[in-house]
Amino acid sequence: MEALSGIKVIDVSQVAAVPICARHLGDFGADVIHIENPKTGDSWRVLQAGQGGNAGTACDFNYNWEAYNRNKKSVALDLSREDGQQILYRLVREADVFVTNLRLWEIEKFRVGYDILGKINQRLIYGSLTAFGKKGPDRNMPAYDTTSYWARSGLPHALTPPGGAGPIFRTAFGDNVTGLALAYGVMMALFVREKTGMGQEVDVALLHAGYYQMTFDISSTLATGKDVSELGPALLELGEEKLKERERLIADVQAATKRYQEFVREVAPNPIGIPYETKDGRPLIFAALHPDKFWPDLCKVIGRPDLGKDPRFATMEARRENRTELYHILKEIFLGRTLAEWRPLLGFMPNATIQTMKEAIDDPQAAANNMFVTTNHPVHGPVRVIANPVNMSMTPATYRLPAPEFSQHTEEVLLGLGYSWEDIAGFKEKGIIA
Repeated sequence: MEALSGIKVIDVSQVAAVPICARHLGDFGADVIHIENPKTGDSWRVLQAGQGGNAGTACDFNYNWEAYNRNKKSVALDLSREDGQQILYRLVREADVFVTNLRLWEIEKFRVGYDILGKINQRLIYGSLTAFGKKGPDRNMPAYDTTSYWARSGLPHALTPPGGAGPIFRTAFGDNVTGLALAYGVMMALFVREKTGMGQEVDVALLHAGYYQMTFDISSTLATGKDVSELGPALLELGEEKLKERERLIADVQAATKRYQEFVREVAPNPIGIPYETKDGRPLIFAALHPDKFWPDLCKVIGRPDLGKDPRFATMEARRENRTELYHILKEIFLGRTLAEWRPLLGFMPNATIQTMKEAIDDPQAAANNMFVTTNHPVHGPVRVIANPVNMSMTPATYRLPAPEFSQHTEEVLLGLGYSWEDIAGFKEKGIIA
């Protein structure tokens, strides 16, 4: 028997994070219907090299699509039209789970919010995955895990050695973790429904999952106010000569790194899908998987509308052919302003900078969506900790107990099992318990 046999799932999503969530449910027996745009389909179908895209190794078998969408059925449905919405509503009446990564304005436009679907089916588990959470200034900003999970959580900053370039982002790296978190939330909600008969909304954000993945480093910064890049005791004990040698080695690494970065960016097939340095040395990381969609607006924002009409750069194919020339043009443009000056102009396309741990915990999106909570520790008083990344509308996570002292509850638990104080004293004497 399959674990989720008889569970029906409606998957209104594309790309990676929610599709991998729905795939997990399908792997364990759920009947998953993946809704796709009747004209374009799911854009994840054509991301892979050899299938129309640039990612990964070219192959006749669309391994990328298969990995994220096995154990599903595909239904082409136009949700922008009333008839399409009515078909979806009929599916929802018979469904157990609805999962989506539509942006908030799209959910409203297509009339597929929990406020609507939950009334159609009160037992429905509604799983929503966003980039930055449902509140805050960037709640509707387009994003991929490159910009939300990866850069803004501080992950590459923590993994970058002094003077180094940092790890190279891997496709769907954060999508997979966040999708698994959403699947976990959906399963909890199904469990609650067994007891109450009622569905609820489950909400997960890529940024919050990034904080969760960096729990050790983020917790350190929350507790101490220090960043992972700050000198630790071991380095301070090296002495002046060794510290000077370290600085020389860092300078050598930085020089080599800069040369290598320049080479990689010059040959990148998508010149608006790579990082650019700003005037104050902070990188702008772009994740334009559909560059033709963003190119005209980008040309206007940077003050070069002529580039959008230039035959050398007008299409993705032309930009790929003339990528080195375009890279150097854009490089000089982005060096003309600071990160703070560029960011307000670029909200129409996925972008971010690599945040430090200190910047990550002070991110306005984190505050707006309660990604950190303050708990009252019996010894240390109020302390900030990372909130659980799975938000549930009816049965939210609670923060009842601090981490226990060693053997703190041994006697309490044994008494609850019916042992007497005499039994407990005997166990202690024999060394069975502490």
